[in-house]
Amino acid sequence: MKKYSIAGFALAFAILTAPFVFNACSGSAASGEKKEEAGHEEAGHDEHENTTTVSLTTEQMKAVGLQLGGVEQKNLTSTLKANGYLRVPNQNKANATTLYGGVIKTLLVQPGSVLKAGQTVATISNPQIIPMQEEYLTLASRITLAELEYNRQKELNSGNAGALKNLQQAESELNTLRTRRASLRQQLQLMGIAPEKLTNDNLVTSLSVRSPLNGTVSSVMVKIGSYLDVNTPVAEIVDNSQLHLDLFVYEQDLPRLRNNQVIHFTLTNNPGKEYDAVIYSIGNAFEEDTKTIPIHAQVKGDKAGLIEGMGITAVVSLGKATVPAVPADAIVTHEGQDFIFIRTDAHREEEHHDEAETGHQQEEAHDHTEKEKAGHDPAEAGPVFEKIAVRRGTTDVGYAEITPLSDLPKDVKVVVKGAFFLLAKMNNKGEGHAH
Repeated sequence: MKKYSIAGFALAFAILTAPFVFNACSGSAASGEKKEEAGHEEAGHDEHENTTTVSLTTEQMKAVGLQLGGVEQKNLTSTLKANGYLRVPNQNKANATTLYGGVIKTLLVQPGSVLKAGQTVATISNPQIIPMQEEYLTLASRITLAELEYNRQKELNSGNAGALKNLQQAESELNTLRTRRASLRQQLQLMGIAPEKLTNDNLVTSLSVRSPLNGTVSSVMVKIGSYLDVNTPVAEIVDNSQLHLDLFVYEQDLPRLRNNQVIHFTLTNNPGKEYDAVIYSIGNAFEEDTKTIPIHAQVKGDKAGLIEGMGITAVVSLGKATVPAVPADAIVTHEGQDFIFIRTDAHREEEHHDEAETGHQQEEAHDHTEKEKAGHDPAEAGPVFEKIAVRRGTTDVGYAEITPLSDLPKDVKVVVKGAFFLLAKMNNKGEGHAH
């Protein structure tokens, strides 16, 4: 009997509590649906967000020291950037060679050696030079005898005691010997042998290969014991004092260049030191397979550390010009494009004027009212800044020339300090909204 009473009580309790459990479950489900709808609504709201604007609170503006300014008309030194190479004219480069072959006996230079014109680079041995010196010395006595014979025949002919034919033969022999001696003298001088210093006891047994100009040895092509012929140079000598620049500029920039313009340049791989040059020649034909024109400039002043073939980055001074400019810190770069930030009165979210969005706008107004009631004033978000693409130009005295890629409002306010912070915040916002 007691058992059934307890069972009946349990059944009655279940019936009484069932409606409350059902209502609670329904409320939870409804709440979940509302949250899901709110999530979809928020996602849809983010999809319409303007990715070119960003806003800051007053506290954030103070923290980063954000400052505003305007686009100013500045008198800046206009410049043109160009790339090129260091070159040495061919007349200032030479190979140390010999006109007579031989075996390298001594080698007196190495790459980097500084030479003066006429300084010995190497010596070579050639047995063939000894007979030439012997013949040259022998000719001296033969010419002396030929002169005596010519004078004797001349006297005989003047007294009608000798035949004219003999006089002519003596004269021909004398001229032949003199011509041969002159030829040998020139050959010996080309070898680097001084004919006037030759004696029977002072024959030269080796030839000297000499530097044809002042300069620095850039490479050595032979070694001791190797055979040297007329087609093989001993070393290459370069006179770096005549270094010049070969710059390459596009045709639209050509009218802005003229002779005697100053160029400041740095080495591409070592930009720490700046050098100067002056334009002396402007090309009149395009380089092969390019739309650039060569500009030649003479390097001035210190040339230490400069070697032919080095790549350079040059800046050509074009004179003063009044251009629209902003402080250089106002320009930020993102993905290869330069930008500035301007203060704008646009809404923080992109406005849609389509009538189909009216309900969405009313819902935003309702949310705005609710936030105000809760004590959250949307105005506290601070001003809105818009990112504007520009093309950077001349940079001088802390200012940079800009050419906006879209029209700017009159009396526009530009962020001149803190632009990098705005870019960073905008990029972070974009990453956070990525789906």
